[in-house]
Amino acid sequence: MGLEIRTITESEVGQWVQAMHTGFHRSPTISPEEVALVRPGFDLDRTRGAFDGGRCVATFRSMARDLTVPGGGSVSATAVTNVAVTATHRRRGLATRLMAADLAAAKERGEAAAILIAAEYPIYGRFGFGPATWVADWEIDVPRAALPEAPGDPGTVELVTDAEVRELGPALHERVRVATPGAISRDSRWWDRSTGALVLPSFGYQQPFFAVHRDPVGEVDAMAAYKVNDPHWPNKFPNADTEVLWQLAATPAADAAMWRYLLSLDWVARLKSGFRPPDDVLPLLLGDPRAARTETYADFMWLRLLDVPVALSARTYAPIDADLVLEVGDRDGLAGGIFRLETAPGAAPRCTLAPASPPDLTLDVATLARLYLGDESAVRLAALGLLEEHRPGAVTTASHLFHTPRRPWCPEVF
Repeated sequence: MGLEIRTITESEVGQWVQAMHTGFHRSPTISPEEVALVRPGFDLDRTRGAFDGGRCVATFRSMARDLTVPGGGSVSATAVTNVAVTATHRRRGLATRLMAADLAAAKERGEAAAILIAAEYPIYGRFGFGPATWVADWEIDVPRAALPEAPGDPGTVELVTDAEVRELGPALHERVRVATPGAISRDSRWWDRSTGALVLPSFGYQQPFFAVHRDPVGEVDAMAAYKVNDPHWPNKFPNADTEVLWQLAATPAADAAMWRYLLSLDWVARLKSGFRPPDDVLPLLLGDPRAARTETYADFMWLRLLDVPVALSARTYAPIDADLVLEVGDRDGLAGGIFRLETAPGAAPRCTLAPASPPDLTLDVATLARLYLGDESAVRLAALGLLEEHRPGAVTTASHLFHTPRRPWCPEVF
């Protein structure tokens, strides 16, 4: 029998989950209890599998998310996750067929983009994705950090319960999300899993500490989850590690106050920041920024445009008058064409089809994805041969237009 690509049925959820866990080397078997716990998080219309003689041998799932773009607007996105192919069925084009089916469905639904976290760099460029955000994390030598004297903080930090995090966290996250290009919406299951209200047996759960920072009127403007691992004390010296699982802050002052709290915990020798924006100010908050050693600096969220006019009209640009014609190549036929992007100070940007216009720049859809959230420079992409200039000065114009004051960041692993 041939390999079949399709959405799964209710009765196939169990074997689909087992195939996904096998592909990710988690466990060759999965309990019925875990299947029942994960099932509410699946939209079966977005959950696909490859089947060989009735057995699921590859998995693919997507979720509806709102993606924040520069300027605070959002576009609808399909968030791809759980892509796995059983080792016995690799190199048969299953991921390609699953991706094609999902992107076609997303395009039909009217979603403007697809996003994912790439496990490996070389995989997704061939599907039109480009790295749109990067991520960094640091390990901080706390005794060497020489934390400066605290400025007067009119707010307060307090420890809260997991139930309080589920109550207070969503509003704070949404406040942060709309101000953070590259951030995506969270559903209630994210908060349930992050606070132990929903525990999957194969993942387990160790309760962290939760801290919030409140501004002078009592509103929560920062929140963090962290663990303190306290190993043996060599020669009677404290030697604990603080591991920050996640941290959200709505203002620079709240951000600094929360890091100051985390860096001031008793007995801590090292603080592991967790994933942070690649241009985070955290190291510069220290009296000695060299105490922050970079552990990771890498691509993170990849993006694929599905509707260029909608996506380019949704974000803001540098306040200059510009008329830029982009010829966008897309070998899969989902988002290619010639488009005119028009901007002016104080006016909403407009991107329209312009099939009869001579292009100023030619690039493929994956290259445009790298530009879209403001993380990459058109000048650098042109130097790499990924962008061709037809009108002198068009590359420089594009670099100015798409540039953002801070680099985009996706705080989620999805």
